[in-house]
Amino acid sequence: MFLRVQYVFLHHVCSAPWITRMAESVLFPVLLAAGSISIRFTSVKIKCLKLVFDCFPYQANLTHFSHLFLSVLVKFNNCAGNKGVRYETNSLDFKVRADGTLYAAHHLQVPSKQLILMVTAWDPQTLGRWEAMVRFLVAEKSQHNGHKVRHQSANGLRRQKRDWVIPPINVPENSRGPFPQQLVRIRSDKDKEIHIRYSITGVGADQPPMEVFNIDPVSGRMYVTRPMDREERASYHLRAHAVDMNGNKVENPIDLYIYVIDMNDNRPEFINQVYNGSVDEGSKPGTYVMTVTANDADDGTTANGMVRYRIVTQTPQSPSQNMFTINSETGDIVTVAAGLDREKVQQYIVIVQATDMEGNLNYGLSNTATAIITVTDVNDNPPEFTTSTYSGEVPENRVEVVVANLTVMDRDQPHSPNWNAIYRIISGDPSGHFTIRTDPITNEGMVTVVKAVDYEMNRAFMLTVMVSNQAPLASGIQMSFQSTAGVTISVTDVNEAPYFPTNHKLIRLEEGVPTGTILTTFSAVDPDRFMQQAVRYSKLSDPANWLNINATNGQITTAAVLDRESDYIKNNVYEATFLAADNGIPPASGTGTLQIYLIDINDNAPELLPKEAQICEKPNLNVINITAADADIDPNVGPFVFELPSVPSAVRKNWTITRLNGDYAQLSLRIMYLEAGVYDVPIIVTDSGNPPLYNTSVIKVKVCPCDENGDCTTIGAVAAAGLGTGAIIAILICIIILLTMVLLFVVWMKRREKERHTKQLLIDPEDDVRDNILKYDEEGGGEEDQDYDLSQLQQPETMDHVLNKTPGVRRVDERPIGAEPQYPIRPVIPHPGDIGDFINEGLRAADNDPTAPPYDSLLVFDYEGSGSTAGSVSSLNSSSSGDQDYDYLNDWGPRFKKLADMYGGGEED
Repeated sequence: MFLRVQYVFLHHVCSAPWITRMAESVLFPVLLAAGSISIRFTSVKIKCLKLVFDCFPYQANLTHFSHLFLSVLVKFNNCAGNKGVRYETNSLDFKVRADGTLYAAHHLQVPSKQLILMVTAWDPQTLGRWEAMVRFLVAEKSQHNGHKVRHQSANGLRRQKRDWVIPPINVPENSRGPFPQQLVRIRSDKDKEIHIRYSITGVGADQPPMEVFNIDPVSGRMYVTRPMDREERASYHLRAHAVDMNGNKVENPIDLYIYVIDMNDNRPEFINQVYNGSVDEGSKPGTYVMTVTANDADDGTTANGMVRYRIVTQTPQSPSQNMFTINSETGDIVTVAAGLDREKVQQYIVIVQATDMEGNLNYGLSNTATAIITVTDVNDNPPEFTTSTYSGEVPENRVEVVVANLTVMDRDQPHSPNWNAIYRIISGDPSGHFTIRTDPITNEGMVTVVKAVDYEMNRAFMLTVMVSNQAPLASGIQMSFQSTAGVTISVTDVNEAPYFPTNHKLIRLEEGVPTGTILTTFSAVDPDRFMQQAVRYSKLSDPANWLNINATNGQITTAAVLDRESDYIKNNVYEATFLAADNGIPPASGTGTLQIYLIDINDNAPELLPKEAQICEKPNLNVINITAADADIDPNVGPFVFELPSVPSAVRKNWTITRLNGDYAQLSLRIMYLEAGVYDVPIIVTDSGNPPLYNTSVIKVKVCPCDENGDCTTIGAVAAAGLGTGAIIAILICIIILLTMVLLFVVWMKRREKERHTKQLLIDPEDDVRDNILKYDEEGGGEEDQDYDLSQLQQPETMDHVLNKTPGVRRVDERPIGAEPQYPIRPVIPHPGDIGDFINEGLRAADNDPTAPPYDSLLVFDYEGSGSTAGSVSSLNSSSSGDQDYDYLNDWGPRFKKLADMYGGGEED
């Protein structure tokens, strides 16, 4: 029977980083007289906690394999010897002593094939807390290596049930063979009776990686086929099967555990090739600096994977060649010597070597890494002034001026809180005229004026200043006597501008004071007591030009009457600005404002409001509300008194005034009827001033007829303007007549435009009709018939191309060949009324045309070729024209003389 105890580290609760690596399984076989018990556990190797298992088989009842009685002792140990560490478990069957020993509280019976319990260790000082799980696995056996196991019972020998248990097989890695190499032989005691076939399954057999192991199906010999690599896979779990020739199971499958034995074939590998750490300068020996870590792929539970560290070299070797040491097991680097000074050595380069085989340089494999240790700065050097006294100069009345630069020396790291300087004025400036600002680049102190100084008050300042760092000094470091210095600042005198002691000076007086009245003396003071200077005055702003100022003494007099009702007055105040200038080098000047508050007097008579109104010609509720406006202010305004004058008498006869209150009254008709029209009603308005002022104002009142609501009608309003009913009717008739004439004129213009459009030109101006034979297509009366239709002079069906013809386009019936004269375009003749006027106009134009051809030239009148729209004239018989009288052709000009001779029957010369 096998007992396997397995321990598994779960997790580390505290924040201390001390877990280094996991250790592999370690197998401890323990043999008993009655059987075999195997104890297997997995442990975690950490920095300060070692787990030691002491497993003692107490008692085994081999007659009942389902029960197991034992006592187990598991011991926990840490580097501090378990001082203060407390333990507890979650099982009542197990307890943990103060020294970390886990033991069974009594004889226990394992109820199943495994038992799990949790152990907790915690340190009340460091608050470290760890939890671990212990698991007990039970395996039963009755046969070893195929042999039957028999047990004596009270009734004699009894055959035990057959079962296979093959002990674990150890195979060294990197074996050189020869391969295949036999590992174990599996046999069943039934192979003498029947033919048995053996096979194996699992990872390495029929699962990837494939065919690492194989078995002879007849003999049961199992082989390994190639070298093993523990770092690739540390163990294999196979199952062996025995079946007959028909494939029936002969034996139950047996578990085969194959463990690869580690060899030292891997060097330690550092996690980082370069490690960076830091340590404060002046640190004491034993100060932790950093940790370097190297991992070895070999078995960490054997010497092959046990890494040890050592320091090979240290650069520089100042102030000692052994400033640091390293913990050979953990890789912690700590200081071992005093004297770390950043101002001397800012960085150390340490070469660290890691060697397995527990650090044996003869047999172990090694690797190196670089540890860069930076010495960090601490404020162990107070700042010191480079000189004990400084001096500067500042003009008076200047601010934000740097008057002195304070330089200091500090050997700490530049631009760090240990180097940054802070300056303070500790004496000599009770009024706070100066401050010291630090230049962030040079670390200098800039003495700056923040409050203007006065030469007349202080001619020099003696300051005592102190410098310190932004960070406090390190423990044990005192301030240097050179951390204080004196600063002398001289103040130079400059010409200061005169100033008015009472600026925005306010005086009060009544308006209307006469010209030349002395108001006040507005003088300025020159602050330069140590300079002999004169001050002159002048006006800078006087909007109304009411004031004068004496240039020597600043006396102000009136140049005009001051009127409170002027537009230059705002809230009863008149404001003027004056300039005071000295004769210094360079001259300086100051301004002062004089405010004059004007007290109102009753110098404005009231004015009646409104100026115009209307009222019905018959008395009713329609009245006129009147009031008054006064430019003065209280008490020189209302209440007002309204009254009608006695002259002319018609005013009081027709009108009456009724007082409403101190500011308003009503004007209404006194008589029963007043003819419509515009009436000027004078009203006397008197204010309440002392003495009171009055004014006679005229209000224009339109009296008009009103409707039943008491409102003036439109006609009534016109009548009220001075027109009677007859005049109104006459005006309306005139308006109607005027509109009728305009309408008739528009109709006439439209008709004339229509006629103008109907009388078009006979032909296009380009088609000159002179000397052309035109077809009129009319066989009516002769030329003497005056009742003819002018539209017959053109063919309607051919007019479109004539009217729309563009310049340069010939008619379709013109001769297509031969040169012909070019006639200028005749001006368009404005629509002749008859043919005679048309011909006369054309004749006059031809006679005055210097480009016209001579009379005897060949002229083309028409073309009667193919496609011509003109009819043929070959059938015309001039001799059959009858007794028509053509003598009137002589009146048409010389061009028709030949035609008159031909048809008129005149005698030839």
